[in-house]
Amino acid sequence: MSRAPRIDLPHPRQEPRIPMPLSLENLERVFADCDDFNKRQVYLHGDPSRQVTVCYIGGMARTERLNDYVMRPLAQDPMLASVPESRVFELLEKGALYAQSATRATELDEAALAIIDGSCALFFPGRSDALLIPVATEEKRSVGEPENEPALKGARDSFVESVRTNTSLVRRRLRAPELKVKEHTVGRQSLTPVDVVYLAGIADPDTVARLEQKLDEIDIDGVEAAGNLEEYLVEAARTPFPLMVYTQRPDRFCQGLLEGRVGLIADGIPLGWLVPGTVDQFFKTGQDRAYHWMTASALSLIRYLCALVTLLLPGLYIALVTFHPEAIPVKLALSIVSAKQEVPFSTIFEVLIMLLAFEVVQEAGLRLPSPIGATVSILGGLVVGNAAVDAHIVSPAVLIAVAIAGVAGYTMPSQDLGSALRLWRFLLAILASLGGLFGLTMGCAALIYHLAGLETFGVPYLAPFTTGTRVRRGHPSLIRPPLPWMKWRDGAVRTENRRNQR
Repeated sequence: MSRAPRIDLPHPRQEPRIPMPLSLENLERVFADCDDFNKRQVYLHGDPSRQVTVCYIGGMARTERLNDYVMRPLAQDPMLASVPESRVFELLEKGALYAQSATRATELDEAALAIIDGSCALFFPGRSDALLIPVATEEKRSVGEPENEPALKGARDSFVESVRTNTSLVRRRLRAPELKVKEHTVGRQSLTPVDVVYLAGIADPDTVARLEQKLDEIDIDGVEAAGNLEEYLVEAARTPFPLMVYTQRPDRFCQGLLEGRVGLIADGIPLGWLVPGTVDQFFKTGQDRAYHWMTASALSLIRYLCALVTLLLPGLYIALVTFHPEAIPVKLALSIVSAKQEVPFSTIFEVLIMLLAFEVVQEAGLRLPSPIGATVSILGGLVVGNAAVDAHIVSPAVLIAVAIAGVAGYTMPSQDLGSALRLWRFLLAILASLGGLFGLTMGCAALIYHLAGLETFGVPYLAPFTTGTRVRRGHPSLIRPPLPWMKWRDGAVRTENRRNQR
């Protein structure tokens, strides 16, 4: 028997989501085959002739709140016994229940989504509406220390998976009423709340409007990973470099808002994004304003130097050893030649195989549990590396060059930037094997051309090092001057108010 051909159905957005009138029977039909859906009949002040049906989802509604704030007043409040049944609904809506709010629902969509969010719905006989009472549970991960951005000198709290907890962490630091939080819902099936956070009077209104427009245009099933937002909000398909700064630390997030950037917080993802993201933001850490300005400036320069080392060192080694040995000091050249005499492979093969082995060891360490991952990293770094040298598969100089390039890449505050640099490191190594220093130079020119063509929300990616935005810079990007000298907001960002202090 032949199977019917598969038909690719369109993906229209259906409004309303559930095209049925609001009633208790239709709500039960929506949550059919859902064992966590519960309903409970409550007699008003113990009178069997006057009853109300309470509907909720177990696990989303907190049992103590449901019993104390809803069911107990309904069953025991003597005022409800003396009021006509036609007025009970109005009294409950206006404040007869011990609840922070009571909303009247007239559509099945509204009632179903509220129940999923943790509210309970009260249905009265003979009425075509329902009363929604929020009794949601607050079970969530407690606020802890940031794991990806350790705080050596500063606050030790980090974002969690609850969007309201995250916005409260921001408001505790920025208490000004100018802090605005606008919520959008993204994802047809996940219905994920995504908040746009900014400071009115400082952030660029055009950037806020553009970000909100792009959020509303996202039409996907769910937002379960950071990439579900990043790749839809920026043109991430054309570049491996990150275009949105993310952080686990509320203090760094607030600092970005003070600079005039626009923040983004999604429910279920313990991160906060900042746009526009320029290249200098991925070299900064939360400790840059905590250390003395000389120390912070020195560490910033070291990070930029390490980025050049991790990007260029393997390709530079290939170019000098293969094409330009005359550029190497004599003693060093003799040492490299003597160590390479018993190695049967070419220099490019040695470098590429070690770079690939370095990536494999790193990936294995990340995917395994922490104790096993640390062991695998030690075995891969010491045993495999030494064994490869002793077996004359690679020369010691290649091992040293690759190790230095790998360790230098770990100094990047943003792992997304470090991953992009590792991809370009392979490309530059291949170009250096084809054309020596000329091929390496052409690869660097192509990289600069690629970065110069990137934009994020209308701001050039290399804006901190160019004059493309035509706005006054706060201070140089490579160093951090004393804070009293920083009279203007940091970064090449369009803001309504550039000055941040007297």
